[in-house]
Amino acid sequence: MSATYPQAVPSPSPTFRSRIGRDARSGFPAVPHRYRLHLTPSCPSCLRIAVTHSLLGLQDALPVLPLPAVPDAHDGGYTALRPLYEASAHLYPGPALAPVLSDGWTGRIVSTHAPYILQDLVRRFGDAGPRLYPDGADARIEEVRRLCARGINAAAQRAGRSGADAADREAALATLLRQLGALERRLACSDHPVGDRLTAADVELWVTLVQLDTVHRWHLDAAAVYRITDHPRLWSYARRLAAHPAFGSHLDLDGIARRHHARCRGEEAAGAAVRIVDWAAYAPAARP
Repeated sequence: MSATYPQAVPSPSPTFRSRIGRDARSGFPAVPHRYRLHLTPSCPSCLRIAVTHSLLGLQDALPVLPLPAVPDAHDGGYTALRPLYEASAHLYPGPALAPVLSDGWTGRIVSTHAPYILQDLVRRFGDAGPRLYPDGADARIEEVRRLCARGINAAAQRAGRSGADAADREAALATLLRQLGALERRLACSDHPVGDRLTAADVELWVTLVQLDTVHRWHLDAAAVYRITDHPRLWSYARRLAAHPAFGSHLDLDGIARRHHARCRGEEAAGAAVRIVDWAAYAPAARP
């Protein structure tokens, strides 16, 4: 078994970054029923988009076309997405990755850049839903996104990297615990990481906690997992959001596990047996 964690399918910078505009001059006006989302909830970026899509009630105006949990093409992409990629970029050389926002009128891709897709769903189609990007909150939401990406996801990967220097793993774990502690203190003053109501920061943080417990935990020792668990407000918050239909309905625990084990060649650690949240209590009973 390799000593690296994880061995991921190459994920180049998103090639397609067009935006949904306010009017026809943008090239991609916000027209209901024109666009499609191609998602798999086993992917954290797709899961964020799926939760946001449900919160905004866009099931009719912007349909979701589900993808398998594990990419089926030899290059780590999706066979079903290959025609879209090749129609959008002649002889496209890379893997056909999700998420994808496609244009049903032209049969081409609008965007594969998850942050842009999220923002455009909220700002161009989300008039009837919650204000996930309230006025003046963009910088604080971005702060939470970066904290999740660097302070939790990246730190958890380094802390669980088999074969790495023990001091490096301990430093990464210290970073992870420090950021979890900051979030724990933030939730002592409010039910949400930004403001006093649900925002895009909640979607970001919740998906990050799902990943921490269902993916990164497999590579941490039991002592590390117990220290991660010792943030009761944070994990209570995760359970509370999981009980919300827009969140828990998209949990695909089997798909997350299969995707992780298909991509990862790291070693399983003692913490794999220590579950933090009973996510299965909130997930759909069965998925095809």
